[in-house]
Amino acid sequence: MRPAPGEVLHFSEDPTITRFVPHVAPTARQPEAYVWAVDGDRAPDYWFPRQCPRAMAWTVPGTTAADRTRVLGPGGGERVHAIEYRWLDRIRTTELFAYRLPAAAFRPFGEPVPSAVVATEPVVPLGPPEPVGDLLKLHQDAGIQLRVLDNLWGFWDGVITSTLGFSGIRLRNAQPAPTPAPAFTPPA
Repeated sequence: MRPAPGEVLHFSEDPTITRFVPHVAPTARQPEAYVWAVDGDRAPDYWFPRQCPRAMAWTVPGTTAADRTRVLGPGGGERVHAIEYRWLDRIRTTELFAYRLPAAAFRPFGEPVPSAVVATEPVVPLGPPEPVGDLLKLHQDAGIQLRVLDNLWGFWDGVITSTLGFSGIRLRNAQPAPTPAPAFTPPA
């Protein structure tokens, strides 16, 4: 599910939205009110249930061969998304919808590389929302590796210290990072 030329997408589990009004999201780091959407490059970041924590990494021009092998693995393609096992059933069963919106109403958001596009005026969808379909198949068809892990934090720590591009969404919903086991001290 990608936007056509002149479009951006907004993904939602709500198929009843008829008008998008700028708002300040509860998780926002900025005080401005926006309508949020994504372009074709960032659309796969949202092929998940809304609250699902996910860590994602992809190759960029500066990605080293060592980091590519370490994070993506042999035969891993160009991109990997990681989720926790406890979200797998939700990914299989969530009905997700894509709203096509006019790209002209939006501007890039995020530095140094935009992570989304935003509008500051209300936006009316170009048509009714489209069911996205099977989220696992969407990943497969796009050649995106999907990893299912007990905990995201070890993967995330490896990604953010690599030369890959990356994004983490809803990480506050992830399981807590495991605490290191105490060092073994032999009896005296």
